[in-house]
Amino acid sequence: MNPLKLLLCFSVALAVPLAHAGPTIERWQTTSGARVFFVENHALPILDVQVDFAAGTAREREGRAGVAALTRELIALGVAGMDETQIASRLADVGARLSGGVDMDRASLTLRTLSMADKRAPALDVLRAILSTPQFPADVFDREKARSVAALKEALTRPETLASRAFWSAMYPSHPYGRYATPESVSALERVDVVAFHSANYTAPRATVAIVGDLSRTQAEALAEELAAALPPAPGLAAIAVPELPAASEQRISHPAQQAHLLLGLPALKRGDPDFFALVVGNYSLGGGGFVSRLMKEVRDKRGLAYSVHSYFLPLAQPGPFQIGLQTKKAQADDALKLTREVLEGFLEQGPSEDELQAAKQNLIGSFPLRLDSNRKILDSVALIGFYRLPLDYLDRYPENIEQVSVADVKGAFSRHVRPQHLVTVIVGGE
Repeated sequence: MNPLKLLLCFSVALAVPLAHAGPTIERWQTTSGARVFFVENHALPILDVQVDFAAGTAREREGRAGVAALTRELIALGVAGMDETQIASRLADVGARLSGGVDMDRASLTLRTLSMADKRAPALDVLRAILSTPQFPADVFDREKARSVAALKEALTRPETLASRAFWSAMYPSHPYGRYATPESVSALERVDVVAFHSANYTAPRATVAIVGDLSRTQAEALAEELAAALPPAPGLAAIAVPELPAASEQRISHPAQQAHLLLGLPALKRGDPDFFALVVGNYSLGGGGFVSRLMKEVRDKRGLAYSVHSYFLPLAQPGPFQIGLQTKKAQADDALKLTREVLEGFLEQGPSEDELQAAKQNLIGSFPLRLDSNRKILDSVALIGFYRLPLDYLDRYPENIEQVSVADVKGAFSRHVRPQHLVTVIVGGE
């Protein structure tokens, strides 16, 4: 069978039949300083490798917004001895796939390959070349920069993009999390900016390697050592600044869209915060549980003021946002906003009911095994644990930590993290 077809067949299979316990995660550090997290799993002949760098948008210098995403895009589009077409062909020949992305905190390269030596070795050779000898060809740089500018111009015509950008700027007015790329900032970038950003951030001490799949510990150690040895050393990593909480505000932006887009929130939660589990349980009851959540029942079901309404926490290296979002008819925007604020205020005062609490815990615990039912999902969790330095038993103790949450825990956590005097509101198209 064609190796790519074989890999796709394995991709839809379950990695292992898991109960509530998480996989065993092993940890060590390479001689060059990269941290490694490994889960051995021989259920399928698949190997997943993710290399995360502390090279997200928060690491961009003032005036260089967009360089993090452009660097991540270009790193795999030309290495010593191979152009982008040859890289793609070599991966396709062995049925391997390369993916990844960039967010505020990290940039990621993810490789999925069959674990047989004749397939694994060539795929890993390509990944090693991408890590060690990216060339950032000038013509490819110009092309990808032009694509980025065009994509940004198109995105800026959409109300959801305008709402999101205004929202993050209001939450983080003087913090890197509040910066975003514009057509102007990307147009101003030069190839030297990408090379400099890569040299400063894609280094061994800033790298976390997550390995999941059909390898022994000895093989995983050798793999990680080879990948990390390809990376240059660098000085210690400075922490991202702690954001200041904004004053409460409301911003309205005109737009011809038929619906109004509403966002409410504030910086609220850092990865590893002890209130994490109480906030997860509480948010399920407030707006994260779909049709059973309080916001959905009050705003959509009873009043018909929105087709959908949600809330969530996005923990980051520094406090990431708590957000409520909804769309509604322009004529209903003020009524929907008023009711949403009332529901949030009531939840902050009362917390969830005991019935809401138990329903939230049962769902979160019951659905937990589905978060670990494939190699790729396990890799996502292991990479997150490694990058954010969470406890190795985080997955093992997740159900237990959820089960221990009480109504008092939820009320206390929300009072500490969701303070109305810092709540920012953005409405696009609500005029």
